[in-house]
Amino acid sequence: QEHYGGLNGLTITWIGDGNNVLHSIMTSAAKLGMHLHIATPKGFEPDQGITKITEQYSEEYGTKLLMTTDPLEAADSANVLVTDTWISMGQEEEKKERLKAFQGYQITMQTAKSAASNWTFLHCLPRKPEEVDDEVFYSPQSLVFQEAENRKWTI
Repeated sequence: QEHYGGLNGLTITWIGDGNNVLHSIMTSAAKLGMHLHIATPKGFEPDQGITKITEQYSEEYGTKLLMTTDPLEAADSANVLVTDTWISMGQEEEKKERLKAFQGYQITMQTAKSAASNWTFLHCLPRKPEEVDDEVFYSPQSLVFQEAENRKWTI
């Protein structure tokens, strides 16, 4: 909101694990007037109950919801590209399996080529290089440090 001046009509794209951070975005995006694109590998989709709620909100608020396994399809025309850790606390034993499942989901400048010309990148940190490459993470489009600063004020 701070960067774009408003959220209504923006497309936010999540590429990664169907985790708690995604669930929060899913339950709020439509209410804020944002279209939501989600790309997760098979077997790592968001909770079905949250998905049903998200579908209802999308219909109620007139926003678009796209769920896919293709990161480039999800990134198409996105204003905001978002990811988070692929290996959350308690999932360390699944690391090898998860890294294999998430091959092709790293956000790169190639991913961003599908996005809108005014795209930005968010990650709630800490970030691992397999999730987003250095070129995107440290690019002028990356708002991760502003995001972290804004989060600081809520703590």
